[in-house]
Amino acid sequence: DSPSDGFSFKGIKDYLECYQSGRLTPSQVAKNIIAVLEDCDKSTPPLRAIVQWDPAQIMLMAEASTVRYRNKCTLSYLDGIPVCLKEEFKVVPYHHRVGTVYLGTEPETEDATVAKKLREAGAIIIGVSNMHELGTGTTGCNPNRYHKIPRNPYKLNHFTGGSSSGSAAAVAAGLCPVAIGTDGGGSVRIPSSFCGVVGLKGTFGRISSHGSLPLTYSTVGVGPMCTSVVDAAIAYSILAGPDPLYPYGLKQPKATLSGMCAPDLKGLKLGVDWTFFKECDEEVLSVCEKAVEHLQSLGASVVEVSLPEMEEVRAAHVICILSEMRDFLQPDFNKHFQEMNLDTRANLALASQFTALDYITANRQRTRSIRFLQDIFTTVHCILTPAVPSTAPRIYESDLLTGINDSAFTVRSMRFMQLANFTGIPGIVVPIGYSMAGLPIGFQVMAKWWDEAVLLRIGLKLEQFRCQTKNPSIYYDVLA
Repeated sequence: DSPSDGFSFKGIKDYLECYQSGRLTPSQVAKNIIAVLEDCDKSTPPLRAIVQWDPAQIMLMAEASTVRYRNKCTLSYLDGIPVCLKEEFKVVPYHHRVGTVYLGTEPETEDATVAKKLREAGAIIIGVSNMHELGTGTTGCNPNRYHKIPRNPYKLNHFTGGSSSGSAAAVAAGLCPVAIGTDGGGSVRIPSSFCGVVGLKGTFGRISSHGSLPLTYSTVGVGPMCTSVVDAAIAYSILAGPDPLYPYGLKQPKATLSGMCAPDLKGLKLGVDWTFFKECDEEVLSVCEKAVEHLQSLGASVVEVSLPEMEEVRAAHVICILSEMRDFLQPDFNKHFQEMNLDTRANLALASQFTALDYITANRQRTRSIRFLQDIFTTVHCILTPAVPSTAPRIYESDLLTGINDSAFTVRSMRFMQLANFTGIPGIVVPIGYSMAGLPIGFQVMAKWWDEAVLLRIGLKLEQFRCQTKNPSIYYDVLA
C-alpha cells in the first residue's frame, strides 16, 4: 500500500478491487477506455500516446475477461488490466510500423512473445503506442503522418522522452497502468523519468524481445513502464523467463521477487560514484541527494565506488548501438531514405562512418566494463544515479514540422543510462519529485545481472520518499 493523500495513479490493485467487488467489469472499463482514446485523438493538442487501436479487439479481450471474473477463474493479476505495447513489437492485428511510414504495410499476423504472454495472462491490449522513429532518439519527437509528437501528460508543451514515448505517456495519462517498452540506450527509463512513472529495464535476455524489430541485439533490454513499483513487479514476474525463440535468455536463473517487501533496507550496500552522480542539473541533484539520504535512513549503507572509464563506455555504447542499427537497417537506408525523418537519416549516416575496427574496439571495452562491474558488485548490491540529468525539454513549433536533431541533448540524456545497456545489467527508474516548473524528476538504481529483485525492493522504498504525487495536467480516470 502506498500513502494516498491527494492524487494517486490508478494501478493494478484498483482495477482488481473494482472487478472483484463487482463495481465494474472489464467490459465496462474497456468501453471507458475506447471513449478516452477517441477523446485523446480529438483533444488539442492530441496526446498521441496510442497510435493504433481497434475497439472490436479491445472489447473482445475485455468480454472474455468479464466472463472469467464471473466464473471466478481468472488467469493472473493482469487479467482484465489494460496494457499497451510499443509499436516496435508485433501485435496482431496492428501494423508493425516501428515509428516509420514505410514498414508494416500489412496488418500483423503473429504476436511478439511479450504480446503473447500478456494475452495468456488475460490482459486487455488497448493498442500499440507511439515511438521515436526506429528508436533512434531520446525525445520521442516523430513528426511523420502516422505518429506525430506524443505529449507529456505533465506539461503538454514538453516532450515525453524516447524512444518508448507513447508507452510512458499512456501510463502517465491513465490510459493503462502497464505499458511495455524496449531499452537500447535508455528508451524505457528516459521517458519513464520525464513522464513521472516507474520504468524497469530487465537484465539483457531476461524478457524476450522476440517479435520486436531487432534494431540492436547486444544492448537492448525489455521492460514494463507502470504507475508503481508493485505494478512493475507484477508485470515483470509475468514477462520474465526463457523463451525458446530468443537464445540470449535461455540460460537465465529463475526470476524471483524474494525479499522485495522487506520492512527496511538493512544489510544493503548502495554504491555511489559521486563525481559521476553530480553530472546533472542542480535541481535534479538536490532531490536525488535527498533520496540517497532517505535510503540510508532505512538502514542501507552508502559506499563510495569509482565507475572507471565512463567516457569510454559512452563512446563504445554509441558505436555498438548505431553500428548494429546501421547493419540491420542498411536496406531501409538505401531504399527508404527519403521517407525517414531527418534525425533518423543523420544518425544512420553517422553510423556509416564507424568501421569494423571501431566495433571490435568497442566490444573490447564492453569486456573491460563488465569485469569492472563484477568487481564492484562484490562490494555493493547496487549502483545509484539520477535517472536523467535534466527534466523533459520543451517542444517548439518547428519540431512539429521537421522534428528535432539535438545530438548534445541526446548524448546528455543517455549519460546515466548507457552503462546498463552496454553491460546488460538491469536498471529501474522511480519518480522521486518535481522541478520548480512541475516536471517529474527520476532516480535510477542498477544491480548486478539477474538481480531485479533488489531493484524492486529499493524502488518500493524510493516511492515512500516522494511525499506527494502531482496530478498530471492530462489524466483520465477510466475507473471513475
